[in-house]
Amino acid sequence: MEQQFRETVWQTIAAIPPGKVATYGQIASLCGYPGHARGVGHILKNLPPETLLPWHRVINAKGEIALPTGSESQQLQRQRLEHEGIHFQGNKIRLRLYQWDGSVSDHTPET
Repeated sequence: MEQQFRETVWQTIAAIPPGKVATYGQIASLCGYPGHARGVGHILKNLPPETLLPWHRVINAKGEIALPTGSESQQLQRQRLEHEGIHFQGNKIRLRLYQWDGSVSDHTPET
């Protein structure tokens, strides 16, 4: 199950379009594993540094970046999200505006 969960998480995160975010719990639910938000976090924590997976689009249920405030990773995640047009109010993202609905039709692949 662990490898299947990991691969499903990767595929789901890869489908989050630029300018949208998803929560850890949302990813777990979309993968068929409701209640496994921490498992999603563990998978992301163990990504290789050179990954192309848009890990920066995954945030916590409060609309915040879950990484330690002021850390290099937290700053990188915020920069990437802002570069995609996501605006912060303090340290929060308004989920009503930026949360992905889980559909792949949100994203048109670039050619």
